[in-house]
Amino acid sequence: MKISIITATFNSEKSLQRTIDSVASQDYTEIEHIIIDGGSTDNTLNIICSNANRITKYISEKDDGIYSALNKGIKQATGDIIGFLNSDDVYFDNQAVSKIAHCFDIKKCDVLYGDLVYQTQDLTNPKTVRYWKSNIFHPGCLKYGWMPPHPTLYCKKTVYDQYGLYNEQFSISADYEYILRIFKQREINKTYYPSVIVKMNIGGISNRSIKSILKKSKEDLHALRINKVGGLYSIVFKYLRKASQLNGIRNSKVSC
Repeated sequence: MKISIITATFNSEKSLQRTIDSVASQDYTEIEHIIIDGGSTDNTLNIICSNANRITKYISEKDDGIYSALNKGIKQATGDIIGFLNSDDVYFDNQAVSKIAHCFDIKKCDVLYGDLVYQTQDLTNPKTVRYWKSNIFHPGCLKYGWMPPHPTLYCKKTVYDQYGLYNEQFSISADYEYILRIFKQREINKTYYPSVIVKMNIGGISNRSIKSILKKSKEDLHALRINKVGGLYSIVFKYLRKASQLNGIRNSKVSC
């Protein structure tokens, strides 16, 4: 079972090497690592080239944003399973991908997701600031703001073939829209892997400012409405869930 891991980059020189190292250190051998760069102007391309023997393929050219890059990566992917590792994220351990593959094999699922921790950007002593513990999916929970962490989402390539790619009309919430689109499908077999898969740095584009938060909320609402699974109350529940993840750190035994 080949697993394609797609990393989208743009001026990622400060963190990309850690991400490449994290993929290369996995004990699972059937990995295809694809890097889609948006035409970086810093040292990103040099880092990619210096790791050419550890990367399956890469493209570096201007694109229309992260979802354009992810879609480009999906089109390039030849794996049975497709997942993403952002250019400033790392796997929780070097067995993460083999555990994902084993779960797909045992559960015979179409989609798998797990848990995620957010860390400070201090590379020497990162601290966990949010523990996104997901749970088993139940029909109807989407309207109450539930969603799995997108960086832990792994889908069979056939899911993308059947239900399409990320909607690039969304500049911030295309991942949320895609999750709503596929999780509302009852025929898709979804499996929750109850463990941390990815360590993610804080400071994503959707949380950089009040303006970004408001824009994301507007896009989230649009995603809910076009998928007919919720409304404004869903956004309220979504932010309450985020607050509970912050409070849950005290009781978490996750070590980063």
